[in-house]
Amino acid sequence: MDVDVQGTVAEGFEPVREAFIRNFEARGERGAAVAVYKDGVKVVDLWGGTRDVDGAEPWAVDTAQVVRSATKGFAAAVPLLLHQRGQLDLDAPVGTYWPEFKAAGKERAVVRHLLSHRAGVPALDRPLTVAEAADGTSGARAVAAQAPAWEPGTDHGYHAHTYSWLLAELVRRVTGRTIGRWTAEEIARPLGLDFWIGVPDDEAHRTGRIGRIEEPPTASGGGLRLRPKRSVTEAYRDPDSLTRRAFGAIDPMPDENHPAYRAAELPASNGVSTARALARFYAATIGSVDGHRLFAPATLTLARTEESTGPDRVLVVGTRFGLGYMLHGPASPLLGPGSFGHPGRGGSLGFADPESGTAFGYVTNGMRKGVTADPRAQALVRAVRSAG
Repeated sequence: MDVDVQGTVAEGFEPVREAFIRNFEARGERGAAVAVYKDGVKVVDLWGGTRDVDGAEPWAVDTAQVVRSATKGFAAAVPLLLHQRGQLDLDAPVGTYWPEFKAAGKERAVVRHLLSHRAGVPALDRPLTVAEAADGTSGARAVAAQAPAWEPGTDHGYHAHTYSWLLAELVRRVTGRTIGRWTAEEIARPLGLDFWIGVPDDEAHRTGRIGRIEEPPTASGGGLRLRPKRSVTEAYRDPDSLTRRAFGAIDPMPDENHPAYRAAELPASNGVSTARALARFYAATIGSVDGHRLFAPATLTLARTEESTGPDRVLVVGTRFGLGYMLHGPASPLLGPGSFGHPGRGGSLGFADPESGTAFGYVTNGMRKGVTADPRAQALVRAVRSAG
């Protein structure tokens, strides 16, 4: 695919432009953007292809996309910042702030369990409809009433969708604000980020259409995408597995391009962002960006200190989580051992690497099958590593 790549790269970061172009030529990219910050300064800002996965209109300088689970990393900053401000105790029972959550054997679940996928409620006995998932109340009631799949704190498994209702309700109980409003007022506005949990009507026109794309025969990469282990394949095929039930907590699957879905506040899955905003957010977690810094050193340590490791009850591979963030490892390769961030199922990725002072954001409209380690994102990460 011939593509007119727009934007800039600083001297020394030319390999990122080359890898970005190569994604269109060899990895089936339709439309995408990538941004990189180094020590608080933007050094890569590129975009190209089409705004919509199924269209011909060019990707514009301000095009944003649904980033799926990359939203989780943005949303995880809220409880960490509340803790940093003395408003939330990470070791307090969730029931301290949300009494109804103590039901069905979850009275010992503490706040850090929600953030590290140890709460034991990755799936629901009855999936929610799309309308219920988005209404702001049904999800919280469902996870509060749900019996855990394991005793909270004793194991971990990716809370693909239920993370939305767990985090959103905790934030609402502590602050009196929705998580979309809190992030808009306390994170996005001060930093000048085009990142929304619940995209407002006056910004909806900037959001491109995402969709499924097939793997090109020459694609290569790692993670959960190519030649998955038999146990992984079986888990995704079995309708009764915890894997299928976790990813099927909303049934039927929502139309992610529908305005009503994008306007909902689902911090696990429906954030809308530019690559520039995703990278700038992570840059502000590890240092100052135009005078703004999000995480104090102690909070940064919390974000990337391992809380969960080993076989994941949902993803059926070994995963590593800090408080709200995936950590560098075989299932989710980032820049280096100290990196933390979050991929979005199908492609998008955001992370920070404190040791190198690097922050990275990649968004795409072409969704692949994989949960982590998309080959397009990984090619860009390798290019950043070589440039650094």
